[in-house]
Amino acid sequence: MYARYVAIGDSQTEGVGDGDDERGLRGWADRLAERIAGLDPDFRYANLAVRGRLIGEVRAQQLGPALELEPDLATVVAGLNDVLRSEYDGDAVAAQLEEMIGALSGSGAHVATVTYPDIGEIAPIARRWQPRLTEFNARVREIAAKHGATVVEADRYPVCADRRIWSHDRLHLNPAGHALLADGFAHALALPGSDDSWSHPLPERRAPGISRMVAGEVRWAVAFLAPWLWRRIAGRSSGDGRTAKRPQLLPMR
Repeated sequence: MYARYVAIGDSQTEGVGDGDDERGLRGWADRLAERIAGLDPDFRYANLAVRGRLIGEVRAQQLGPALELEPDLATVVAGLNDVLRSEYDGDAVAAQLEEMIGALSGSGAHVATVTYPDIGEIAPIARRWQPRLTEFNARVREIAAKHGATVVEADRYPVCADRRIWSHDRLHLNPAGHALLADGFAHALALPGSDDSWSHPLPERRAPGISRMVAGEVRWAVAFLAPWLWRRIAGRSSGDGRTAKRPQLLPMR
C-alpha cells in the first residue's frame, strides 16, 4: 500500500468545483488520499497543484518539489489548459508530460494519470478541440505504457462526459464528478474496496428542448466563456498569485 502520495497538476487536481475558496477545496485527489488514509494510519499526502497552470508551468514549478518529497505514489494530471490554447504544440506538451511521468517513475513512485472525456459533449462550442484531445489522450497512453504508469481512461466511459458531473462552467468537475474520478483512480490503482461502478452510466433523463438548450448555451457563454477568453487576451490566469494548498506531506485529518 502507498504511504506518501503527491499530486501535481492544475485546477482539477487542486479541487476547483468541489468546495470553494472560503471553505476550502476538496477535489478528487483529496478524496483519493482520504481512501488511502483509511487503509494506513501513517499515510501522508501533499497536493502541489495550482489552477490555471499550463503543463510547462506544472513541470517547472511542481516536479522538483514533488521529487524532493520522495513519494511512492504520484498523480500527474495536466495538459487540458494547453489543448484549449490557440498556440497548442502537441509534441511539446507530450514531451513535458513524459518528463514528469518519467522522472517520478524513475524516482521509485508509482505514477497515475488520466485521459480526458469528449469535450464536445460537455461544451458543444468546444467540439472543434476534440481532435487535439483525442491525440493527446493517445499520447498519454503511450507515455504511461512506456513508464509503467496507471491510466484512468475517462475518455472510454460516457458517464465522464455527462454534464451532471460537471460544474456550471463546464471546465471543472462538480462534487459528484470529483467523487467519481477519485473512485476511478482507486479502481485503476486496485485499492481495496474499489470496483468499476464509477464507470457505469447515470440513470437516463429527459433531454431538454431545443429552446432551453440554446438559452443554456447563451447563459454559459456570457457567464463563463467570455471571462475565460478575456483572461486569455489579457494574458492573465485564474491562478495568478496562488500557491499550492498543501505543499508538504501531512497526515489526513
